[in-house]
Amino acid sequence: MEQQNAELMAKLKWYEEQFRLAQQKRFGASSEKTHPDQLELNLFNEAEVLATPAAQEPDVETVTYSRKKSAGRKSKLDQFPVETILYELPETEQVCACCGGPLHEMSTETRNEITVIPAEVKVVRHVRQVYACRRCEREEIRTPIVTAPMPEPVYPGSLASPSSMAYVMTQKYVDSQPLYRQEQQFARMGLTISRQTLANWMIYGAEQWLSLLTNRMREHLLNQDILHADETTLQVLREPGRSAETQSYLWVYRTGRMGPPIVLYDYRTTRGGEHPRNFLTGFGGYLHVDGYAGYHKVKDVTLVGCWAHARRKFDEALKALPASQDK
Repeated sequence: MEQQNAELMAKLKWYEEQFRLAQQKRFGASSEKTHPDQLELNLFNEAEVLATPAAQEPDVETVTYSRKKSAGRKSKLDQFPVETILYELPETEQVCACCGGPLHEMSTETRNEITVIPAEVKVVRHVRQVYACRRCEREEIRTPIVTAPMPEPVYPGSLASPSSMAYVMTQKYVDSQPLYRQEQQFARMGLTISRQTLANWMIYGAEQWLSLLTNRMREHLLNQDILHADETTLQVLREPGRSAETQSYLWVYRTGRMGPPIVLYDYRTTRGGEHPRNFLTGFGGYLHVDGYAGYHKVKDVTLVGCWAHARRKFDEALKALPASQDK
């Protein structure tokens, strides 16, 4: 009977801890805090949050006289080309209003402005000459034809160029602009191009051109001494042979602080440990991962635990304690 009571008390204590932990997760502050910038810079008041008082804007400071600051914003503009616009008085107005004598240039006043040139669309028409011999045309049975060399298209049969394909990819994955918004941007510039066409550009470019780069990056990644790996769920719509509710996984591999910064993603339909094993074939250093058992399938590596995951359990244990108990 005493053993049964002890078991019931232990179970009751466990449920109380779980309840306090659930309440903390629901109503308390998270220990893994979001960066404050992500909370403040929302859709509507980003400009108001970041704006500085008008007094901080000019790059001329007044003490007892006006002088240009030698550092600050001006030094940040040195890398850009400069277009100088000179304002002069007409010769007929270069006359002193007091005595009527000629005016001379005493000094200049300078104001810097940043001019942004919006993206523009233009057509590059590739025309190559085809040559033939007039003498052979008149006297010979066969006439040799010589065609000037011309670079191969980046996407045969399409209007895509290297710059347009790179622009669409950068807008999508660096600036987080979905294809429907890019379609609207091109329309405002006078170019009608569907998001389906943009998607074709991206897929073809990734398969035919970016794969060369990612393969080279993977070679450098596998030569490092320390790597990080993790995986997360991903839902893919309209994937052939799979329902929309099926969970897939996106595996990420990245280098540590030493060496070139490389981050590679690997999409797989399952969470099997054979995926990191196959991707990391040839790597023989320290692999920094969480406690997922699938990473034990990776051969010839030393698994290193994650401090963040270890800390999380200690933090949860402290939060599960009663408020009256000394922490």
